[in-house]
Amino acid sequence: MKYRLYIDEVGNSDLRSSEDPNHRYLSLTGVLFRLDYVDSAVFPRLEALKRQFFGSHADDAVVLHRSELVNQKPPFQALRDIAIRKEFDAEMLRFLGELEYTVFTVVLDKLEHQRRYSVWRYDPYHYCLHVILERYVMWLERRKFTGDVLAESRGGKEDRRLKESFEGIWESGSDFVEAKRFQQQLTSRQLKVKLKANNIAGLQIADLIAHPSFRACMALREGRPLAENFGGRVAGILEQSKYDRNPNGRIDGWGRKWLP
Repeated sequence: MKYRLYIDEVGNSDLRSSEDPNHRYLSLTGVLFRLDYVDSAVFPRLEALKRQFFGSHADDAVVLHRSELVNQKPPFQALRDIAIRKEFDAEMLRFLGELEYTVFTVVLDKLEHQRRYSVWRYDPYHYCLHVILERYVMWLERRKFTGDVLAESRGGKEDRRLKESFEGIWESGSDFVEAKRFQQQLTSRQLKVKLKANNIAGLQIADLIAHPSFRACMALREGRPLAENFGGRVAGILEQSKYDRNPNGRIDGWGRKWLP
């Protein structure tokens, strides 16, 4: 069976902004689906949900963006009605809970990264990508599956650099996983990059999950409980059954990784 990892980010990779508390962290989340399952179940169910609440149509598809949903901006203005918002939240939580997928989240403390590695200046986004790819490949190995990777486009120059970084790890491996293991499990040396506007179901779900997962990682790091809001409930679903974990149920180091 073939799988695909859909990647979304929270924060930015600019190390110069690391002293700003609002820009100190970069988080990457990968959501892993079986490809035929995306076609048969994930995409049609997501489209039905968007049609129900936002009037999405095949000729003019509504694409979910978390920030616009939170701020109830068009085409999500229906959520300004409290009753509709509660119904949508309940349906979305049920949807995210029932789907079959696996999640990997990596959080990089850019400020600590700079303090600890005064010479090494690994691009933060590429660093996080390598860590997620290592876990993805090991997940595929354990099950004897293969897969590829699709990331949201970040713009022409950034996309080229990201593709080069992906091809580099495919050719040379990483510090912990040798190249042949990447080559055996990944079906392409090329990273797929597409805009979320293309109505890619996996990217939309990654967008919905990435921020709650990041906030949950922060809460865990700081010894706080999960927030009692929609994001906290999404995080609870991930914690219960979606993060990758070892045979003993341990998530840290498997489905969740803090760097450095």
